[in-house]
Amino acid sequence: MRNLRWLGTALLAAGLAIGTAGPVSGEPAGTTDITRLTVAKNMLDRAAATRPESVTGWYVEPADRSLVVSVHGSADGVAEWAANQGAGTIEVEHVAEAPRLVWDLISGQEIHSGQIKCTLGFNAFSGASRVILSAGHCISVASSWSGVGGYIGETGGFSFPGNDFGFISVQSPDAESTPLVDRYSAGSDVTITGHTTPTVGMSVCTSSPVGGWQCGPVTGINQTVCYPQGCINGLISVSMCAAPGSSGAPVVTNPGAGTTVRAVGLVSGSSGNCSSGGTTWVQPIAEALNMYGVTLYTG
Repeated sequence: MRNLRWLGTALLAAGLAIGTAGPVSGEPAGTTDITRLTVAKNMLDRAAATRPESVTGWYVEPADRSLVVSVHGSADGVAEWAANQGAGTIEVEHVAEAPRLVWDLISGQEIHSGQIKCTLGFNAFSGASRVILSAGHCISVASSWSGVGGYIGETGGFSFPGNDFGFISVQSPDAESTPLVDRYSAGSDVTITGHTTPTVGMSVCTSSPVGGWQCGPVTGINQTVCYPQGCINGLISVSMCAAPGSSGAPVVTNPGAGTTVRAVGLVSGSSGNCSSGGTTWVQPIAEALNMYGVTLYTG
């Protein structure tokens, strides 16, 4: 009996009562609880489409060994919903804001308004106000604009003809302004560090969803080009093509093997085609920045 009493005392000292099963296969204490909670979370995952509108998510909290359901607003019916899925007891966590999707505004990507498709030129700002700069002939014919991630904002102003630039006022809190330029299949995004006035012979590049990333030399500056809608003064000519849909596309310095560029201007129009070459005319960016009193996003 003395040996049995000693054994019982030793087991109790180790936190185990005689006749009570301990962790299996050397698992740490609490492992079984976490496994059970993970199974319960998976049940909620499968029932995500039926969740109450106020439910914003759920997760297993290992420290408390609990299944937490996040709620924005009323928790009415949440516990019942979880129980009906077989998840058992939950803890309700009230959150101040509901999650939202966030997406980037990147130069060279598509912007559209109904059937009108153009290209995001550059992101800029003045104080807390954010804008997108693009071709004036695009912005002048539409009011509400969207991009690859959804709604962006409304037309703010434009100068066309005479010039060919305009701006969209960014109103969506989900759209994040960036200093990036998409190079599509040519490589990873490059970062805008400022702007510059080009010289003849300088290599510049443009980016658009229809033409991808293309580069060519500057062949002229301060040129006047007349379209059916009117004449544009002070344009830059570049030996590269621009396909329909690339209006407003960013034109930047050639990064070579680097990762940074400077803004040169916005694609205005072109002649020729992308099979046989051609000329692209570019609206210098400095004039738009000065007229609207905005600063480029840089990195």
